[in-house]
Amino acid sequence: MPPAKPASAAPFTPLDFQLVLLRRMADHNADLVEDARHTLGVSVAGMREANRRWQAMRHAPRSRGAVSRYRSILGDPESVTPRRIGDLTCDALLWPVPLWADLRFEVLVAPGGVAWNEWLVRAPGFPAPELRSLADLTPWSCTVDEAARAFAPARPLEGSAPTRWGLAFTAPDGTEGVRRDCAAEFTYGLLQRVAVTGRRP
Repeated sequence: MPPAKPASAAPFTPLDFQLVLLRRMADHNADLVEDARHTLGVSVAGMREANRRWQAMRHAPRSRGAVSRYRSILGDPESVTPRRIGDLTCDALLWPVPLWADLRFEVLVAPGGVAWNEWLVRAPGFPAPELRSLADLTPWSCTVDEAARAFAPARPLEGSAPTRWGLAFTAPDGTEGVRRDCAAEFTYGLLQRVAVTGRRP
């Protein structure tokens, strides 16, 4: 029997990729990540190892481009859809993420094959959540674009890390006539937390 491959030489799988997503979300929602990790049947050490290998792949001297890397890990995308954003025409590549059945991992690819946005979005055919007030903005409840549409006009904020996005908006707090200024933080496009920054008359 041939010797087993060391962990670093084993293929990087869709399961490993989900662990990378979870590792980046653990700073804000450790309990949710812990539950998801148990669902996937992976140890804490396994999640750390997947993240270590991911970082090594990304920063290797001869690292392949983002789109090639995702195709090698996740296979062919579930769909490829042309999309126009301003003056730019790009392709939206979608892959399923089993941990979140109603979401897809989206990579927007500009002409020339350069990936310029990578995050989670609602899967086609799945309804967006009903977001009416602060009470609806629970962790993992919505994506960046869903929050921006529900509480328009929203203003983008600089994220605290490359995989994080921020959004500033005003939302009802559930009290008659009271609205709150909010700053929401998203990891890979999925809501992690909301901070109330002020009150509107």
